Amino acid sequence: MSSSRFSPALQASDLNDFIAPSQDCIISLNKNTSSSSRRPQNKQKETTVSSKPPEEAVKISLKDCLACSGCITSAETVMLEKQSLGDFIDRINSDKAVIVSVSPQSRASLAAFFGLSQSQVLRKLTSLFKSIGVKAVFDTSSSRDLSLIEACNEFVSRYQRSQPSSGQEAGANLPLISSACPGWICYAEKTLGSYILPYISSVKSPQQAIGAAIKHHVAERLGLKPYHVYHVTVMPCYDKKLEAVRDDFTFSVDGKEVTEVDSVLTTGEVLDLIQSKSIDFKTVEESSLDRLLTNVDEEGHLYGVSGGSGGYAETIFRYVAHVIYKREIEGPLDFRILRNSDFREITLEVEGKPVLKFALCYGFRNLQNVVRKIKMGKCEYHFIEVMACPSGCLNGGGQLKPVEGQSAKELIQQLESVYTQDILISDPFRNPIAKKLYDEWLGQPGSENAKKYLHTEYHPVVKSVASQLQNW
Repeated sequence: MSSSRFSPALQASDLNDFIAPSQDCIISLNKNTSSSSRRPQNKQKETTVSSKPPEEAVKISLKDCLACSGCITSAETVMLEKQSLGDFIDRINSDKAVIVSVSPQSRASLAAFFGLSQSQVLRKLTSLFKSIGVKAVFDTSSSRDLSLIEACNEFVSRYQRSQPSSGQEAGANLPLISSACPGWICYAEKTLGSYILPYISSVKSPQQAIGAAIKHHVAERLGLKPYHVYHVTVMPCYDKKLEAVRDDFTFSVDGKEVTEVDSVLTTGEVLDLIQSKSIDFKTVEESSLDRLLTNVDEEGHLYGVSGGSGGYAETIFRYVAHVIYKREIEGPLDFRILRNSDFREITLEVEGKPVLKFALCYGFRNLQNVVRKIKMGKCEYHFIEVMACPSGCLNGGGQLKPVEGQSAKELIQQLESVYTQDILISDPFRNPIAKKLYDEWLGQPGSENAKKYLHTEYHPVVKSVASQLQNW
């Protein structure tokens, strides 16, 4: 998993992104086992471990995860009932139509690994997936544009309400914090409690936005019931598996429970699939792309926004500068590095006065400082793009690791270069796919339908449950 290894017992000084997966799950693996037989987080304590026979496979539901740094840390240390490559293969042989949605971060990771362009990777993945029975392969850059449009609309609404002229206390609704990172959301709900949740954007992540589009709209266009579609996403992060099984992202049709995203494969698991076929991926035929939910223009070029973690801060900053302050910002934004490269800020001044102040905050060391300021009422930012992983989503825990002789820093630099190499930078509001989805399904940005399908809610975990961890 990525760096979302949280326990209420952790102190800020203990935080170290990318802790190695070395602990067992603290949740009892035997329903009759008392809490005293669970492995504690403190390795210095001695305890009795459940003696469940090794030949009897333990099935852990992701809904049970307490984000404690134990069970959901890597594909090698836990057996999951769902969310696995094996389950994906089994579903292909079922009577359901399997649809795969590929994230741009995973695409870039595979492109760097194989020495291909992102376009080549997506076309080869389309060919590979369809050769084993997948019905369609989409691109979550299309749903990211939906999420960005909704986030722009949400920020403008909060920003305008926060101004003194609105009659409300200035800054009462801000900062708005991005919600695309499930590691951050898990941490906020299970550790920070209710004080931080009102600041978090209600907009669904691109993964869940494309899930909503497929299950609520595209399935009907394909002549399928939502429960006849098995939707799989390819993501850079193990936390996306946690996100997919949230109860908030399920609904009922004809008395059947339907999930927006049925399974999540990490980039590494897709590489496992490729290698299991004993094929040279570079020689795989390139298929035409499924244009229904893929950001590809008439000439076959992929397009999207810049920013390896979704481009939320940059997109919203440009949009607000244009819509509210009539400022057109040309070229790349000049984010100023503060403590380190994972904490940067940018300010828009009008008549010598700062009117917008945005920040990029990646990794939990930086996040702790921001959260503390918000709690004290001393946060100066209007919007914060938060990601759990240092260097953001390109460095997610599910991404491919550095090759021999390559450092982690060198790999990130390579990914950042590959990520924008063959992508046309575009405005989400001009995306014809997004426009069509609004016209046919959602209405207008911020509409009731948009709120119903593209927004969600957050829920603080009851502290009396989580606090027990401190004594284990």
